[in-house]
Amino acid sequence: MRNRTPASLGGRLEHFSKAATKWSGSSTAFGFALLIVAVWAILGPVFHFSDTWQLVVNTGTTIITFLMVFLIQRSQNKDSLAIHLKLNELVAAMQGSSNRLIDVEAFTEKELETLSRYYRELAKLARTETDVTVSHSVEEARERHSVKIGALRRDREAK
Repeated sequence: MRNRTPASLGGRLEHFSKAATKWSGSSTAFGFALLIVAVWAILGPVFHFSDTWQLVVNTGTTIITFLMVFLIQRSQNKDSLAIHLKLNELVAAMQGSSNRLIDVEAFTEKELETLSRYYRELAKLARTETDVTVSHSVEEARERHSVKIGALRRDREAK
């Protein structure tokens, strides 16, 4: 994939929002915003702190805030998607990992809670594991745990 000048309206908007996101998070943007507020405050006495003087900054900040909400959400959506794709690639590539986690973000809350219970159980079983480098699925952990418990019971009964 390569960067090229976007031809479509959607492509141009994406290019603009990417540039605006990058710029708005910069020190230059913060300095510019600080300068605007300082100029506005300095002009207060000139305009006798009138309603119009207050309205200018209120309107400006409201418009900027309104637009920034969408810009931030767009950036967050894109970053979130990229992270999900990277994690999906890792899950798919790792031998022994559970492929049920691919596209887990599409699960319902109930499905996520069920999966969370499995991983809490896996964490509980892992705490009993003496070798911290051992990694396995919930099913493997249950099976290993059952084998260990069975062996412990047999050892106790034999004594």
